[in-house]
Amino acid sequence: MLRGLTRFGTLYDAAVTRFGGRARPGVARDALWLTVIERREVADGVVSLRFGGPALPAWQPGCHVDLHLPSGLRRQYSLCGDTADSTYRIAVREVGAGSREVQALRVGDRIQVRGPRNAFPFAGIGPVVFVAGGIGITPILPMVHAAAERGLDWRLVYCGRSMAAMPFLDELPVGHVDVRIGRGGSLLNDAVPNGAVYCCGPASMLDQVRAEFSSRWLHFERFSPPPIAGGRPFTVELRRSGVSLDVPADRSALDVIRDFRPSVAYSCRQGFCGTCEVGGVRICVDRPTGDRLVLEEL
Repeated sequence: MLRGLTRFGTLYDAAVTRFGGRARPGVARDALWLTVIERREVADGVVSLRFGGPALPAWQPGCHVDLHLPSGLRRQYSLCGDTADSTYRIAVREVGAGSREVQALRVGDRIQVRGPRNAFPFAGIGPVVFVAGGIGITPILPMVHAAAERGLDWRLVYCGRSMAAMPFLDELPVGHVDVRIGRGGSLLNDAVPNGAVYCCGPASMLDQVRAEFSSRWLHFERFSPPPIAGGRPFTVELRRSGVSLDVPADRSALDVIRDFRPSVAYSCRQGFCGTCEVGGVRICVDRPTGDRLVLEEL
């Protein structure tokens, strides 16, 4: 595993340089105030927003940004434009209050943005198969263009409930693309054991891909947090509030704390964004080695 991680780190550094980026995945940069300069509907229920601002930091395929919404909500969206462009583009499907608020933005509106940062980096080597489900095309699209530009051996399987619901069909490179309505049959007919697979989509798609491809070169990004497996119950003590809460084996500290304090901040619930971090603990995924977790700041 260590050899694999070392190899991936080396490949990723090379890819960052190759695609014009500057930073490894890590902590988000300082907040930027950006202006909406374009808004358009790109599929049924999907709105694309383009943001502009002075000297935007460079980004690489797989990067996302955090939007700090006027209501206080924070939401993360993959960058899905051109890495060489001087703007940031995202696409948002309406799935809840946060996405509705983002879709309500209009040209000229200003919003606070943090990032970009990368929790889903593309190493830039082939052969590679990309698998996207619906709005999951957003982090995959820049990877596909990077693979095509580099002349890599690549394939894309893009699934959706209807053609009208699938954004950016008109922006896909010619050839090597399998567009499907539904997910009948194998998703990875073209995958090879020593190749790579990048997947973004609903949990059922990820389960299918993982069942079909067990290589360590499988990379994926989830729409929702993974289920807790093998967790143990523990008690979380909120020192400032003076309360202790029992966390069962199949729930996270974040879930239980939100029952007590709904206003606690969170965004991705996948362990990488840092929004919910309290005293160095990512309460969406971290569990103590013992039976008690003390949070001084809550």
